[in-house]
Amino acid sequence: MSANSDFLYIDSAAELEALCGQLSGAPWMMLDTEFLREKTYYPKLCLLQVAVPGVVACVDPLAIEDISPLLDVIYDANITKVMHAARQDMEILYHLRGTLPAPVFDTQVAALLLGFPDQVGYGTLVSELLGVTLDKLHTRADWSRRPLSPEQVRYAADDVVYLAQVYERLVERLDELDRLDWLSGDFERLVQPELYSNPPQLAWLKVRGINRIKGASLSVLQALAGWRESLAQQLDRPRGWMLRDDVLVDIARHLPGNLAALGKIRGLNERVVSRNGEQLLGLIAEARDREPEPLPASGLRKRLKPEQDALVDALMAVVRLCALENSLNPAVLASRKQLESVVAGNRDTEVMQGWRRKLAGERLQALLDGELALKVSAGKLNLVNL
Repeated sequence: MSANSDFLYIDSAAELEALCGQLSGAPWMMLDTEFLREKTYYPKLCLLQVAVPGVVACVDPLAIEDISPLLDVIYDANITKVMHAARQDMEILYHLRGTLPAPVFDTQVAALLLGFPDQVGYGTLVSELLGVTLDKLHTRADWSRRPLSPEQVRYAADDVVYLAQVYERLVERLDELDRLDWLSGDFERLVQPELYSNPPQLAWLKVRGINRIKGASLSVLQALAGWRESLAQQLDRPRGWMLRDDVLVDIARHLPGNLAALGKIRGLNERVVSRNGEQLLGLIAEARDREPEPLPASGLRKRLKPEQDALVDALMAVVRLCALENSLNPAVLASRKQLESVVAGNRDTEVMQGWRRKLAGERLQALLDGELALKVSAGKLNLVNL
């Protein structure tokens, strides 16, 4: 498949049915989406691009009432779905069907094992692997407006045309390094529903500043965050349009007991007070006497002692050596925050799991157990067994 391949623009049910016949039975499928969510809670799918060997198509879900035939193909367990930075595309599919397609292959994740930086962009991969510079003119386009220009459609089609070539190059190089199997755990996590579902009762975990709230204020914040999430889902509007995080935190801290006190909360819209004030006061009154849900252990970041900070420095050195040995970016293996968590006693971190454990985690554990040491020899830092 070349970058100059002709592509199909599908905007009718009949064309979609014919396309699905061409897609069925393929070993892999390139998949990308264009969407908007600035004014909605749920992402609004505006265009869906697919490619299999010999076929490239842009499907217009705004023109086709029912794209279920295409979803049936996408959800075929015999077809590997290839995406770049797959989580946003997977979120859209999850909200369309309530389930997730598998198996998947994320080129952004796979590129980590070839030394590319964390969250490497699609354009960077195309440039580095294929020597092609992509046009970024339509990156911020409003994909909900019709008609789409020919340039927009070509831009969208290129996302899967070049993705096919990137996929083939990545698989070839990873196979040469015997690293393809390392990705299985990362890809399995991408198809876990909890990544994409937002139950209101857990919404408080995403509120910025939650670690600084305790007692009755934490219980109130949990109740208010759940209310906000439910309302945002019901109205299909961004949660920040209901109440911003900083306003939620201020309400929880001040625990207002009447409308006058509630109205004095900085940043709280007067319309929210008039429309929802009594309901908010009811939630506050009910929650303030209730025991709050405890913060998860992963959310409790304790201040380390000086000697523990020094140990983190040693672990960072191990990570850098492991990355150098395997031609990887150290940030791909572990961040300082993760290593602080390890020193604090948490072994349920990314660096201690999957392929990262093979490359660095086992050595980190050996250093912590006193079985491995850092040694300077000939001006170079080395790891030695004790």
